Amino acid sequence: MPPRINCSARSSVSRALQRTSYQKPTVILLQSSRGASRRYASASASPIPVGALRLPDDYIPPTQPPSARRPDQRKSQLLRSYTALLRSTPLILFFQHNNLTAIEWAAIRRELRAALAKVPAPAVGLGDSSSSIPMDISSNIELQVLRTRIFNVAFKVVEFFDASAQKTKSNAYMHDLSSTAYKAINQAATAVDESSAYYQVSPLLVGPVAAITFPAVSPAHLAAVLSVLSPSPPAFPAPSRKKNPGYYDNTAQSGLQKLLLIGGRIEDRVFDQEGVRWVGGIEGGVDSLRAQLIAMLQSAGLGLTTALEGHSKGLWLALEGRRTQLEEEANGGTKKEETNE
Repeated sequence: MPPRINCSARSSVSRALQRTSYQKPTVILLQSSRGASRRYASASASPIPVGALRLPDDYIPPTQPPSARRPDQRKSQLLRSYTALLRSTPLILFFQHNNLTAIEWAAIRRELRAALAKVPAPAVGLGDSSSSIPMDISSNIELQVLRTRIFNVAFKVVEFFDASAQKTKSNAYMHDLSSTAYKAINQAATAVDESSAYYQVSPLLVGPVAAITFPAVSPAHLAAVLSVLSPSPPAFPAPSRKKNPGYYDNTAQSGLQKLLLIGGRIEDRVFDQEGVRWVGGIEGGVDSLRAQLIAMLQSAGLGLTTALEGHSKGLWLALEGRRTQLEEEANGGTKKEETNE
């Protein structure tokens, strides 16, 4: 039963309501088009003509450029976030998920954060970084569920629309939602290049898809993610029950069984499961690959220099030997003539 209000409280409430019900006439500040004089008008004055405050029909707000899609049908903010994600993220893993509950998603994210927290931070030298990743990216690795249809359109925009290469009118809009981008992706859809990344990724963007985004290519962090979400011993073993008992909870295991690694996009190139695991198995990370490449180039250059020097030395020795032989023959002929005389 609700509490009753006594008479004193009831009277104070009624007085407060009476005070709020009284409204003063609104005062509007008007300024003429010339800006020379000002006048004040009350609510009882004649109403302002509607045509005087009407904006031009071709007026375009600077904060909302025109779009090729209808405002009631587009997902502009989501599309822009996907295009920004594709342009700025060098490593994306794609997973197929099947009917995961909110509790299972929470358990998967918990285990993912725990695995990434165990990855050692890269060492930073004095003056410049001694690693290609000068900061810890564990906190910036995110797992998100994709809207596949909008992500598909965003991938087309990133792959086939280049605003700097478009030759259109000077007043044409060149953003991702413009009619110029819409025409560009429609023209590219008729003849898709088989070597393009979109042609290789589009078969994966079917059904429910989730993505894990990395702000930098780090094989160590990639290996940590694979060991949790897609373990494959001996390269990527799952965490032991003793070290991580929460990984073997029924909720976490139920959610992990509904996730399937289907591929990845690394540095604008598409990799299948084996390719993703190969990148995650690189010992020493990207710096190790760079060191191996530098050593290979140095050894190839040294071998080429040695080969060229060997041929040049052999040619010089052959010419020098022939010159000595000719000199000896000439000197021998001269001595024979002197002896005969």
